[in-house]
Amino acid sequence: MVPDRLATGISSVDRLLGGGLEVDSLTEIYGEGGSGKTLFCLHVAHRVAREGRWVFYIDTEGVSVDRLRSIAGDELDRILKRLLLSTPSNLEEQGRAIATACALTREGKRPVGLIVVDSGTAYYRLSLSGADEDDARQTLSLAVAELVATALASHVAVLFTNQVWRSVREGTLEPLGGSFLNHAAKTILRFDRLPGNRRRVVLVKHRALPEGSAEFRITPSGLD
Repeated sequence: MVPDRLATGISSVDRLLGGGLEVDSLTEIYGEGGSGKTLFCLHVAHRVAREGRWVFYIDTEGVSVDRLRSIAGDELDRILKRLLLSTPSNLEEQGRAIATACALTREGKRPVGLIVVDSGTAYYRLSLSGADEDDARQTLSLAVAELVATALASHVAVLFTNQVWRSVREGTLEPLGGSFLNHAAKTILRFDRLPGNRRRVVLVKHRALPEGSAEFRITPSGLD
């Protein structure tokens, strides 16, 4: 594994990323539903937990234990002992869950290898065009800033999945969260659906690598 990288275990994606996820920054993943964002997060979380490190997984969309079981197999019980799962029911609870995960990571009593927020903008989306949109944007911005600071301080990878909206003018799918989130993320990956079980990962932004793409397949036992 390349120093300062967390290998995903998917060879094509690791080549695209120069060895894996950077461990001192936030990686944003966006794409339409069914493009493999959550499966990718579960795949990486399983890999980290299997190595004996802790994973903080903040889930707003309902993680499938059956899917995690298909990835972990007989190792499921051992994996779950290293997976700290939070399921906030609104944006404020999500902010508190992120604050707790970051505080425990910086505390250093556990060897934390990964923080996942999936999806980080599900509750934010509900506030758009409403009276509380500005407050929601501030809450999200503060949470993202804390994730970035924790990644830098504790040398831990952060995965933040993002939902999308369709630009009528451009005819493209764009990530939610605006310029702040795009600036905070040092790596941005777009996941595209391809025919069958194939998915494409597009490297949209990286501070050291050129744009590019890779493909993987969704299989009954995980990602290949």
